[in-house]
Amino acid sequence: MTDEKRLPTAGGMRELTAIALPMVVSQACDTVMIFTDRLFLSRLGPEQMNAALAGGLSCFMLTTFLLGLVGYTTALVAQYLGAGRKDRCAVATTQAAIICLAAYPLVVAARPAVMHLFNLLDLSAEQLIPQKIYFGILVYAVIVSLLRTCLAGFFSGIGKTRMVMIASVAAMVVNVGLNYVLIFGHLGVRPLGIRGAAFGTICGGLFGFMVLAAAYLWPSNRREYAIARSLRFDREAMGRLVRFGYPAGIEFFLNVLAFTGVIMVFHARGDVTATAATVMFNWDLVSFVPLIGVQIGVTSLVGRYMGAGSPDTAHRATMSGLKLGVVYSSLIFVLFLAFPGTLVAMFEPSEPDAVFTEAIPTAVFMIRFASLYVLIDAAVVVFSGALRGAGDTFWAMCISVGLHWLLLPILAFLLHVAHVSAEMGWVALVLTYLVFSGLFYLRYRSGRWRTIRVVQTPEELLATDHDHEFHQQPDL
Repeated sequence: MTDEKRLPTAGGMRELTAIALPMVVSQACDTVMIFTDRLFLSRLGPEQMNAALAGGLSCFMLTTFLLGLVGYTTALVAQYLGAGRKDRCAVATTQAAIICLAAYPLVVAARPAVMHLFNLLDLSAEQLIPQKIYFGILVYAVIVSLLRTCLAGFFSGIGKTRMVMIASVAAMVVNVGLNYVLIFGHLGVRPLGIRGAAFGTICGGLFGFMVLAAAYLWPSNRREYAIARSLRFDREAMGRLVRFGYPAGIEFFLNVLAFTGVIMVFHARGDVTATAATVMFNWDLVSFVPLIGVQIGVTSLVGRYMGAGSPDTAHRATMSGLKLGVVYSSLIFVLFLAFPGTLVAMFEPSEPDAVFTEAIPTAVFMIRFASLYVLIDAAVVVFSGALRGAGDTFWAMCISVGLHWLLLPILAFLLHVAHVSAEMGWVALVLTYLVFSGLFYLRYRSGRWRTIRVVQTPEELLATDHDHEFHQQPDL
């Protein structure tokens, strides 16, 4: 067999899998970190677990616009790489870091407002106090996750996703180990409870960032991508990042805001409903977040081939991502449908708890019914990732935000005006999601993304310069 036959097909499953699987593992590691935080805290009582969900999500929400904006670094770096402009990859990464550093003081300044919002919610004191503690610690360390996202976007964009995976595995090991020690008090350390969960999360993220920073500044990488020359403000790269990244930032912020609202609507029904919803959304995290790894792989490849002017190959990469996503979601479908009771039992407190016992039937119902949408999740994630990679970020934003903000008022009306059961409210959410998520496929099928140009190749730049010079010549 010749070397040519052994090469993977451009945009095919082998190429997509080589990029996406490390990102799936990376996202799975991030999922494990969040999941174990709540699992460990559930041993202290359902209120501690609920506080970690609401407090952590509130802190995350403050950074969502920035994460969505600088997360577009993956697509922009891939577009530059595909266009043959490797020297611009690090420049784009630097612009993302500049945005994060400039915005960090604004995020911290929002801390008092979020604390006041917690006070306005009808939460029990058993949940409110630890929720404010958890949020109050985490918010000061958001700069770590922001800068880590910038570096992860660089390595994802150039296709070296194994480095992102290594950093995530390292962060997970540190996070889970420290959480076990700090929450429960081992190795001579006094138990810190939810404070320990916050400190363990921060240390894990910091360690992951340090791994990525070391790889980014490694001598061979510095030479190949001209890192030293990239450490400056660049108007052209900043303009492209903001122009194509701001819809993703708005989308991420509004979606997480709506999702946080959904959580709060469930929590406002009392501790039993709050506990059932928290268990459900913990497992929803397990089903969804690893798919983000597939999405990043699709975004990277679609961006690279669109930068190279090959939309047909970009389409092939999208279909490869769809196949990979369906395989993963099929496993989650079986898990949710066949073993919901086992999944719920994993969060049972160490001591008998009346609230948790009463919440078990609702949580089991929610997980089993959620199996209906996990397969649809794969298609939504892949097609939205392809649209972003191609630069069709505005319409991806409109569809996604519209869907999420449709869910929130429906749930609020059903639970707090019509006073239906939590189970029926969940059924309405799932069915609404199933009906409207097909809009992503329709937008992708329209083919508008094929005509978008995010960056120019060196040849196109040269042609533009020559054309400009021609028109500048004085008339004779």
